[in-house]
Amino acid sequence: MDYGMIGKIEKAKRYAEERERIRFESFRATFEGENNPHSVYFEDGEWKCDCNFFITRGVCSHTMALERILEGMLPAMVEIA
Repeated sequence: MDYGMIGKIEKAKRYAEERERIRFESFRATFEGENNPHSVYFEDGEWKCDCNFFITRGVCSHTMALERILEGMLPAMVEIA
């Protein structure tokens, strides 16, 4: 392995530990729920999920779980307490 790659690997390890450097702007994920998989989106600072609970309430266990997993990596307006 060349020295340039070794340096990049070390930098990647450091970045992975410094989660505060990362802010997600948008993404799409499939969440394997207990009954069915669900499509969860984060776009323009808002969550969307295709489950019935989210459709009626605007929040669901899938979006809340992802908020916890990504805590500190989302814009402040959607972070959980």
